[in-house]
Amino acid sequence: MTASRSIALSNPPSYKLPSPIRVATIGGGTGQFVLLSGLRDVEQLYISAIVSMTDSGGSTGRLRDELGILPPGDILKCVLALSPYREMARDLLLKRFTKGKRLVGHNAGNMLLTMLSQYSGSFSEGIHGLAELLNAKGEILPVTVDKSTLVAELTSGERIFGESAIDIPRGNQREKISNVFLVPHHADQVRVYPTVIERISNVNAIILGPGDLFTSIIPNLLVPGVKEALINSPAKLIYVSNIMTKFGETHGFRLEAFIEALEHYIGRAIDIIVLNNEPADPDILERYQVQQARMVTVDDINQLKANYQVIEAPLLDQDGGIIRHDSDKLSQALLPLLASSL
Repeated sequence: MTASRSIALSNPPSYKLPSPIRVATIGGGTGQFVLLSGLRDVEQLYISAIVSMTDSGGSTGRLRDELGILPPGDILKCVLALSPYREMARDLLLKRFTKGKRLVGHNAGNMLLTMLSQYSGSFSEGIHGLAELLNAKGEILPVTVDKSTLVAELTSGERIFGESAIDIPRGNQREKISNVFLVPHHADQVRVYPTVIERISNVNAIILGPGDLFTSIIPNLLVPGVKEALINSPAKLIYVSNIMTKFGETHGFRLEAFIEALEHYIGRAIDIIVLNNEPADPDILERYQVQQARMVTVDDINQLKANYQVIEAPLLDQDGGIIRHDSDKLSQALLPLLASSL
């Protein structure tokens, strides 16, 4: 039986890693931004952020469709999270243009990353350029530089094409997702960005999530080579559980269902589960119910603790009426795990 413990946090205490630790994070979207924001300033922590490349909505989707580029949005979020100028840079680079026939709706950061990538002739070089400009700590790695479309197959047999269509279902009812896969645009298969395999194979710990299960985390695992690298990696696999379910993706999921889906696509067991034990404001939860979203709960906590090392901690940020992970609380829950991963 593996150990389980609960962490009580007030104002985040200082925590210094005893020796250099290498960690890879796997995800995308807002969840990875929150995670990286909390880990950015930890001394002796070397971060490799592995990012999904299937985003197809908003400004990112328009640039992808109009210019045929890789989606810049999630990469931009990671660069901002790892930058010491994060707050100032967010105000500037996430500002959306309101004028101009082609500029309207785009944000400055996506446009800058697109320009750097096109001028250098390399998406990865564009990322390095933006990271250097913002003095980002660590490295940001696209899981692939090949263009592809994420496809979800529902229990009804229907297929939904594109991350944004999967992420935002139409109507109030939709069958559950039974499988997801990538369709390459210009080759027989999507190729993994080589540095990703090297990092997965040589880090001390790998953090999955938080983030949308089928559109932010699992797309990384679908790229050939990633699953095999994770299976063979000596690193501990840490899963940061989502706080809320999401209609169209994880409607009705208990924590066990999240874990089962991840382990199916990874091909090995997760080692450590980090989950929130802080109650949410009932008024905020009532507003989430309109979106058919519920807090993620555990079906059998004792069975979960028998199979995994379970870390329970108060992790909520509820400012502004939105439920999400608090960066500082999350980092304080993770740091002892990272320190023990050597």
